[in-house]
Amino acid sequence: MKKVTKYISRKTLIYKTGVEYGDYTMNHVLGCSHGCKYPCYAYLQKKRFGNVDSYEEWCTPALVKNTLELLDAELPKFKNKIETLHLCFTTDPFMYEYDEIQEMSIKAIKKINNAGVKCSVLTKGILPIALSELSKDNEYGITIVSLDESFRERIEPGAAPILERLSALKALHGAGCKTWVSIEPYPTPNIICQDLSAVLESVAFADKIIFGRTNYSKEISSYKKHKQFYNDCVKEVIEFCEKHNKVYHIKEGTITEI
Repeated sequence: MKKVTKYISRKTLIYKTGVEYGDYTMNHVLGCSHGCKYPCYAYLQKKRFGNVDSYEEWCTPALVKNTLELLDAELPKFKNKIETLHLCFTTDPFMYEYDEIQEMSIKAIKKINNAGVKCSVLTKGILPIALSELSKDNEYGITIVSLDESFRERIEPGAAPILERLSALKALHGAGCKTWVSIEPYPTPNIICQDLSAVLESVAFADKIIFGRTNYSKEISSYKKHKQFYNDCVKEVIEFCEKHNKVYHIKEGTITEI
């Protein structure tokens, strides 16, 4: 296991967002040890605004030590406005091998649920089975863009192994929890040649699938057939979800005119 070595305090925690996972979100960690190289939108944003100076600093997570106190102060003000509170938008609430971050996330979710608010969770880490003891209104998700572990090691170097992510999500699903999968940012064939149907079949147990293209990458724009590729992928995802009676969402900008 890894130890948190940096702590920060914040003045606010909950804020409104436009993402489909939840209308409000919170980020109780600065940085992410997963170090994704898609490139990572969150890292680019934080570096641009001077919150971190380097990739190495980004990969050393700083835990917000007053997370629970901020929730106590803010939940009474926000709880009647929030439909779903998402963990997290610019970090990972179940960062792989960081027990302290995982423990803080579980405490936060309990506090949020006790205020009558449901949570949405997304991770590239391992979702603990203890989450099955919390509100069944919560929705637990993982990101999977490939089943190739060597690709994962290269692109998501600090994240959990793919099969471990899948196994943990499946256990929660079997325990009666609502589960979902984000297949985003999905890579084009010049980055990795793979079978999308195999990825879809691996998550066929989940209740919902979100699909989106890769952005902010020169490799995508250099692949001349990327528009047609993503349009074909979207068609496959929709057909799969409709066949298996699953909720789906296609991220804005994934479908484009040829």
